[in-house]
Amino acid sequence: MKAAILVFPGSNCDRDLAVAFRAAGFETEMVWHKETTLPAGTDVVGVPGGFSYGDYLRCGAIAARSPVAAALKAHAERGGYVFGPCNGFQILCEAGLLPGALLRNAGLKYICRTVGLRVEEGESAFTSGYTPGQVIEIPIAHHDGNYRADPETLAMLNGEGRVAFRYVDTPNGAVDDIAGILSANKRVLGMMPHPERAAEPAHGNTDGAALFAGLAQALVAA
Repeated sequence: MKAAILVFPGSNCDRDLAVAFRAAGFETEMVWHKETTLPAGTDVVGVPGGFSYGDYLRCGAIAARSPVAAALKAHAERGGYVFGPCNGFQILCEAGLLPGALLRNAGLKYICRTVGLRVEEGESAFTSGYTPGQVIEIPIAHHDGNYRADPETLAMLNGEGRVAFRYVDTPNGAVDDIAGILSANKRVLGMMPHPERAAEPAHGNTDGAALFAGLAQALVAA
């Protein structure tokens, strides 16, 4: 199993993401934003958190148009797995791989703390290590995590079981308490919280480890 971790100017969670993938049994390779192809045999692409391109224009907007973005989109379109936490979620929305947008937090302040998430579905590879309805504790660290979508998109996400996680107590104003969503084939996940920061005992919390382990088990089974 191989995970390719994209690296943009301003990424600061790329190594954290690689460590979490390796702990779940993945071989990892870092891919600089100016590359135009992914490593051979890539099973999952990790789009890390941070402040790609300094969050200029809009969070994730420039990264979604970087040279490597075409390879990312092609990987997703052929059914490859993609995981984007925090800035990665913003990039996936800007790239059109997930619907909706991430706006400034309702309180207009940067938020950095651990929050409760309720697992909403258990059919995707990303959530298969959890039980629907289970509450997990995962850190957040963002200024623009207020998920927004029009009523038709929200109805689609809810009707198709594509809301992966909801906040127990929404910290940023996100509509419908949405913390993470899936693509139509449930192989692309974007979420504002950082499970890679709750993936080993040294973090003081391992609730995020099951996400990476579940993905690994799905790939082994396939």
